[in-house]
Amino acid sequence: MTEPMFGRDEECRLIKKYLSSNRSEFVAVYGRRRVGKTFLLRQTLDDSLCFSFTGMSNSKNSEQLLNFFVTLRRYYPKAKACTNWLEAFDQLQDYIENCTQEQKVIFIDELPWLDTPKSNFMPAFEHFWNGWALGRSDIKLFVCGSATSWMLDNIINNHGGLHNRITHEMFLEPFTLGLCKQYFDAYHFGYSDRELAEFYMIFGGVPYYLSLMDKEQSVTQNVDRLIFSVKGELRDEKENLFRSLFRHSEDYVAIIDAISEKRKGLTRAEILEETKLDNNALFTKRLEELEKCNFIRHYEDYSNRQRNTLYQLVDPLCHFWHNIVEQSKHRDEQFWSHSQNSPLFKTWSGLAFEMLCLNHVPQIKQALGISGIQADVYSWRTPVDVTPGAQIDLVIDRADRCVNICEMKFSRSEYEMDDAERNKIENRILQFQRYAEPRKSIRLTMVTSYGVKRNTHSSIVQNEVTLADLMR
Repeated sequence: MTEPMFGRDEECRLIKKYLSSNRSEFVAVYGRRRVGKTFLLRQTLDDSLCFSFTGMSNSKNSEQLLNFFVTLRRYYPKAKACTNWLEAFDQLQDYIENCTQEQKVIFIDELPWLDTPKSNFMPAFEHFWNGWALGRSDIKLFVCGSATSWMLDNIINNHGGLHNRITHEMFLEPFTLGLCKQYFDAYHFGYSDRELAEFYMIFGGVPYYLSLMDKEQSVTQNVDRLIFSVKGELRDEKENLFRSLFRHSEDYVAIIDAISEKRKGLTRAEILEETKLDNNALFTKRLEELEKCNFIRHYEDYSNRQRNTLYQLVDPLCHFWHNIVEQSKHRDEQFWSHSQNSPLFKTWSGLAFEMLCLNHVPQIKQALGISGIQADVYSWRTPVDVTPGAQIDLVIDRADRCVNICEMKFSRSEYEMDDAERNKIENRILQFQRYAEPRKSIRLTMVTSYGVKRNTHSSIVQNEVTLADLMR
């Protein structure tokens, strides 16, 4: 039975639209490792494919050419072994011209792996498209690859022969929390909303990680099996992830590790100071690529808009790795199970839930009934010389002259506000009014697991958002 497609309705619609157009199409699909690029294209294209080929990782040019020949021969018995990519694409051209399908659909997977040193792959590929395919109306070329930096440099932002030649680019994002819930419900995992949130707070919405979950185990047991077990499938995932996405991955890891140290994030200057990387255009490109892949976000402080842009980690897996996996000095194969009631878990879960919320701002706005209102999202903190300081991680500044100050709390039941917490929140609001001078009405918004328990302290809350709202 074919595995159902989740969360890609719009992408499937667009692909079908491109297939039915009256011109040749060159579509580049990219995104982080294991986000489902190949699965999407194979599920959508398989019935109409004229030719499909996948590059091999860590292989020499001669091995890539042999792989191409062996693959083409299955479609075209007249194919002959070739010594360079010009010959390879010339033979592909001959085959396509003899193909009887109305639309000639070509899928090249893991395209970056074909561009080995001194292979001259890119000039031959550019010639294939510009010199032949572009002049026709029936070629539908789809390419994808996990090496994001290569895809951006050589395909999306190509300044050579493929400049402005691709007809469509498609960035595949991870699933939302709601789509993760759909997946787990469809396969009858029986997880509670809190367990679903814990899954997302560790793995994010990467489809491959969803597929590795065993429904006979709890989320906690799955984490131990996949990450902390000696033979865990994701034991080395962080290193493998960055190595597959970026060339010179050590620079990207250094940036991520530096930003991970500060909850509020770091300015560009602070990242440079921490990493000792050179302050140049290449560094700017690294930041842009990390943001493009949803590892980090940039934002402005509410009081200093347009100044002192901060870069903040928003990738759950990197956060978990930095704060939990790399901090677990002993190799306990049930480390996560043994940590459930520890201070380590409490600290991590609070920050991870805030990250989950930052990744679901549209759902928060929808729950507040302000989706149709122009609103900007900020963070805020008191000036550095103010003691004691205060920080608000999510400020929604609305065009209807209201500001939602969001407090995010993760708990196993209804969140119960006590006198000390109420005083902290009221102090933050007073500091915000004093130093940010919003000149708008302030609405305290609690984003919690199961809502706020009503008591004498909860009267200061104007709006509530729960996990159930985030899953819609």
